[in-house]
Amino acid sequence: MAESEVGKPTIPTTPGTPGTPGGSLFTALQVDSLRYEHSDRKTVPPCMCFPIKAPSLSAPQTCFTGVSIPNVSLTRKLGAEFIGTFILIFIATAGPIVNQKYNGTETLIGNAACAGLAVMVVILSTGHISGAHLNPSLTIAFATLRHFPWVHVPAYIAAQVSASIFASFVLKGVFHPFMSGGVTVPSIDNAQAFTLEFVITFNLLFVVTAVATDTRAVGELAGIAVGAVVMVNILIAGPSTGGSMNPVRTLGPAIAAGNYDGIWIYMMAPTLGALTGAGIYTLVKLRDDEVPLGSVRSFRR
Repeated sequence: MAESEVGKPTIPTTPGTPGTPGGSLFTALQVDSLRYEHSDRKTVPPCMCFPIKAPSLSAPQTCFTGVSIPNVSLTRKLGAEFIGTFILIFIATAGPIVNQKYNGTETLIGNAACAGLAVMVVILSTGHISGAHLNPSLTIAFATLRHFPWVHVPAYIAAQVSASIFASFVLKGVFHPFMSGGVTVPSIDNAQAFTLEFVITFNLLFVVTAVATDTRAVGELAGIAVGAVVMVNILIAGPSTGGSMNPVRTLGPAIAAGNYDGIWIYMMAPTLGALTGAGIYTLVKLRDDEVPLGSVRSFRR
């Protein structure tokens, strides 16, 4: 945390993290839930005063106040998650469908841009409400690492799955009979497809965990960073697996088109890749005792 004057800490400008159960991934205040232990939570008074580590054990604890913490109901979170996932699936699936219908006008770069830009705008527009998970694999990974409450996982996944199915049937009504172009199916053997989906989802969750949970990451660029890694992953894996990285990106279009070829790959590989990517970043991230509080962060001068 930077200090404008000695003894006067300022409010950090990086997007927030789910420091407490139910918190959004991208909000205005960032608290590391892996370091903010239960005993510290008890010291936080109702006036929204957050403890700041004192320079020594004998020094009194200080805090900053006046932090605006959104109190968003689960209903609103699920509504934002449904809308965000609908937008993502509609745009990311429409690109390949249009590419098929109009003989390759979108190209691979266009398909990658559709998905990456959709992720970016949804994070920027709904991240402060629901956390903009958009992906059951991400939800499960963050719940496993204690960044998200397990009790909300079924509701979030239900919202994501229903939004994916709804968006897919809307696309089917608009672009029939070209729905098959939006289905992610492997064009390589199953082992290769599984490995590729695992790796690209690992890449995605490594980046998401960095910008969503680490106070030293350049959190203002969260939407851009996540959107960029989605684009790069699709440029790499698009011709081979469709570059799903997300079980609901595959499930909804598969149901609408009636094509379940290799669907188990897209259910398992992204989830395992997400758990691994999030877990690896948690292991390599810097700790408080390794970088002094208030030191310069990457790209911040």
